[in-house]
Amino acid sequence: MIKKHIPNAITCANLFSGCIGVVYAFNGALEIAAYFVLLSGIFDFFDGLAARALNVKSPIGKELDSLADMVSFGLLPGVVMFKLLGVSDFTSDLLPYLGFVITVFSALRLAKFNVDTRQTEDFIGLNTPMNTLLIVSLPFIQRDYPQIIGSTLFLIALTVILSWLLISEIRIFSMKLSNLSWDYNKYKYSFLICSIALAIVLKFVAVPFILLLYIGFSLVHFRKIKA
Repeated sequence: MIKKHIPNAITCANLFSGCIGVVYAFNGALEIAAYFVLLSGIFDFFDGLAARALNVKSPIGKELDSLADMVSFGLLPGVVMFKLLGVSDFTSDLLPYLGFVITVFSALRLAKFNVDTRQTEDFIGLNTPMNTLLIVSLPFIQRDYPQIIGSTLFLIALTVILSWLLISEIRIFSMKLSNLSWDYNKYKYSFLICSIALAIVLKFVAVPFILLLYIGFSLVHFRKIKA
């Protein structure tokens, strides 16, 4: 009776962490909000792992996971983009609300994932945690490149590109491994090694490069499988 509630409890921790992150983001503490995104991501990874390990998958768990993700990886990145657009080099009273386009397309992404039978093992379109990680990395990058992150045109273009990627037909591999074979998973392993190395050296600044590697390795991975 207890073990069947463990995955859902972890999912609720994801949601709780995301709620706290939203509060910090609205208060302008974007860097603190980013750490709560990381915490939500950890909970999001382990709830599925716990469900598989305990063999207690359930329909309510799947729905709860999407609802939690909608806050942590849908609303929260929208708030971060809202705040960034509010202090960009050319802003108005209405412009910052464009940031919530990210939230809308995240909702579409999550809804599509729930009904798309092609996404049982991998993703079609950019997953919301990776999208969120990129957005919350922007305040850290802004320290070194304020002229880029502070550009309204850049932020608008990024919002449009990320929104498209969320609902695109680009196949993105999941890091859940069905087996440990190097031949089958070599691009996943290579991506993981490169990402860890970049994160150690560059920390949050590494995230845009990690995203590009993620898409690039995924394209090659699925091309080789198809071949």
